[in-house]
Amino acid sequence: MKDIDFNIAYPSYRPVMMGRNAVATSQPLAAQAGMRMLMQGGNAVDAALATAMALTVVEPTGCGMGSDAFAMVWDGKQLHALNASGRAPAAWNEAYFAGRSEMPMRGYDSITVPGAVSAWVELAHRFGSLPLTTLAQPAIDYAQQGFPVSPLVSLLWHKNLALLKDQPGFSTCFAPDGRAPRAGECFKNPDQARSLSLIAESNGEAFYRGELAEKTIAFIKQCGGAMTLDDLNNHRTDWVQPLSRTFAGGTVHELPPNGQGIAMLMALGILEQLDIGRYAPDSIEVLHLSIEAMKLALADLDNHIADIDSMLLPADSLLTDEYLRQRAALIDPHKAGDFSYGAPREGGTVYVTSADSNGMMVSYIQSNYKGFGSGLVVPSTGISLQNRGAGFVLKTGHPNCVAPNKRPLHTIIPAFALDGSGQPLMSFGLTGGPMQAQGHLQIALRVMQYKQNPQAAIDAPRWRIIGGRRVMVEHTLDRNLLTALRALGHQVEIEDVQLNHLFGGCQIIQRHPQGHYVAASESRKDGQALVF
Repeated sequence: MKDIDFNIAYPSYRPVMMGRNAVATSQPLAAQAGMRMLMQGGNAVDAALATAMALTVVEPTGCGMGSDAFAMVWDGKQLHALNASGRAPAAWNEAYFAGRSEMPMRGYDSITVPGAVSAWVELAHRFGSLPLTTLAQPAIDYAQQGFPVSPLVSLLWHKNLALLKDQPGFSTCFAPDGRAPRAGECFKNPDQARSLSLIAESNGEAFYRGELAEKTIAFIKQCGGAMTLDDLNNHRTDWVQPLSRTFAGGTVHELPPNGQGIAMLMALGILEQLDIGRYAPDSIEVLHLSIEAMKLALADLDNHIADIDSMLLPADSLLTDEYLRQRAALIDPHKAGDFSYGAPREGGTVYVTSADSNGMMVSYIQSNYKGFGSGLVVPSTGISLQNRGAGFVLKTGHPNCVAPNKRPLHTIIPAFALDGSGQPLMSFGLTGGPMQAQGHLQIALRVMQYKQNPQAAIDAPRWRIIGGRRVMVEHTLDRNLLTALRALGHQVEIEDVQLNHLFGGCQIIQRHPQGHYVAASESRKDGQALVF
């Protein structure tokens, strides 16, 4: 393995962190909850779960107890992948949504069965070393005693309140004083503290079959929704085989559909066919070809990807060298293309990565989908419910068309890379709806192909495809590259400096050749990477 390049290539306000144990996420208090578990003798899974539970309290704009989740765990010998996303209520079908042209984005008919709690329970049972009650304690403390709201979370809280204030239960829970909390103000959520305690003490039973389940279903029914106790009772997680592509002497792994991770692997494979490594990392060739490869991958995502049981062709068929060569041949190196695919939407998600001195590494993601999700909050529980049902389509015959007990297409994707010897190279992920696959591609290129250190890879200017030939770039992009992109026919827009969080929030833990870890956290977010 070539040495990591620790040169400071881009403006950065954060140091690279190195140690034998590590946690990184988008909110410092949550990262510290995970570090507490490691310092108490817990492992990387314990740290990830304590962090994830704390994030439901301190970053409710991205996740909650009613979220979905996915994870990958390197147990020291092999990689395991968990799909804990929920399914549609049994009553949902095309007739149920008759008269609509698209799925609801908010409200009771956007809610699928929440899966995050089942992820906590399953991961703790299989890999954890500390009791769930111990892992939940930092989150419970933050909810009961209050926590200072960080700046970006406050900004997003205010933004979402304007949209969701009239959704049932929302304002009572998240704006009890009639407004969102300002940055630095302390916010308490005692109802959430009690729910987290019930979840931890019952190993999740209270959420899917007990008191919290009954309150949730009664509330959804009162609002007019179709979810039942049987829908909650029948929820299950699935251990799945990751999809992978070799690249730059290593292998990148993503979860199989119903997630969008396959789009990143396809784009990476297309770039491999184009021999991307012959170009410099910040050249116009890499920028143009990466954008074009991602356009092709997103077009396939829009047309083919759904719950894996509903796909019309095997996922692996989209990752063969033969198919990717065909796709690569469509790219004009001198001109921007216009490939058909769906328009991206802003998302609300959190990502956690952790690693311990025994070699265990975790890549974990959980999400409400759109900000606070559906906007519905179950009274007296603090449970905000996701809106993952919005990921379905209402086009008869489409693989992702809504159907009973079916998982919708998901944007959230944890990633993992192995080196050429089959040992961990890095655990990484990036939040931000459809930015995720695009961000994964940009990070993998920089770390694996060009050996940039994790913080440099995070701090580098990013691009984000919008649709057609439209592409959004950060204001830090070199002006010569900006001119060159436009000369190739790209319709380039520059993102407002105040909105650079829309380019995603990345966290990375990379294994150093000498056995310790190099950790980095997103400079566009409120987060933190911690090591010891």
